[in-house]
Amino acid sequence: MHKSALRLYIAALASAATILLVAAPAHAQYKPRPIDDPATGESYHIEGAVGFWFPTADMTVTSGGSGSLAGITGTSINAERDLGMPADKKLPDFELILRPARAHKFRLNYVPIQYDGSATVTRDIVFNGQRYRLGLPVNSTLDWKSARFAYEFDFISRNRGFGGLIVEAKYTDVQVNLTAAPLINEFARARAPIPALGGIGRVYVVPNISITGEVTGFKLPDSIDSRYGGHYVDVDVYGTVNFTNNIGVKGGYRSLDMGYLVKQDNGSFTLKGMYFAGVFRY
Repeated sequence: MHKSALRLYIAALASAATILLVAAPAHAQYKPRPIDDPATGESYHIEGAVGFWFPTADMTVTSGGSGSLAGITGTSINAERDLGMPADKKLPDFELILRPARAHKFRLNYVPIQYDGSATVTRDIVFNGQRYRLGLPVNSTLDWKSARFAYEFDFISRNRGFGGLIVEAKYTDVQVNLTAAPLINEFARARAPIPALGGIGRVYVVPNISITGEVTGFKLPDSIDSRYGGHYVDVDVYGTVNFTNNIGVKGGYRSLDMGYLVKQDNGSFTLKGMYFAGVFRY
């Protein structure tokens, strides 16, 4: 009776030892899965940014005659030198990003651009078929509504950075008015949606500080039709400091270069400068 109990006890110990020996290597091979831990500021579905852009502008416009004045070639007019518009200006800048999934973003950017000038023209200029004589006082306005509607797909998405493709439509509406006493009041207007492609990349140098670079552009060569042409290049490089997942600040340098050719009318607009903005997320 005692021998049977002893044999049962030895068998139980042997079974337990076998289980421990088998389980030990399995435990050694097991490694817990890494926890998904995005950088500070990358866990959101809605992001908004409000700030100011401080660009230096170089803007030139040419407008030929229309209607009964058709065929009259316009003068190339520089906004600063000929019309007295300031080269430097503070412009409001608004941005909204909707992010339904980690790698997909829908983006809206809007910058209302307006310049006013007053000058006595130092040469004869022709605008929209009307001649403004040397020595004539001229008041002018340039109103440029610039909006970007974009979709971004991040084909590389990591906790400490991403790289993506941007497909966008840029809506541009530019109107230039020239007024001189007593009866001359002319304007030229160009508006159109402009498609563009580009890319974006971001890297976090530390978990809450990132550097981002973005380029989009489009070119319509005048070789297709010499009466029409256009180009658009937007370059943006900036750094972001995130205090929490919901609040941060960013600052960078943006260069916007746009030009168009429509029959006798053409324009060239280049704005470059620093900007700063507050960033808010939900």
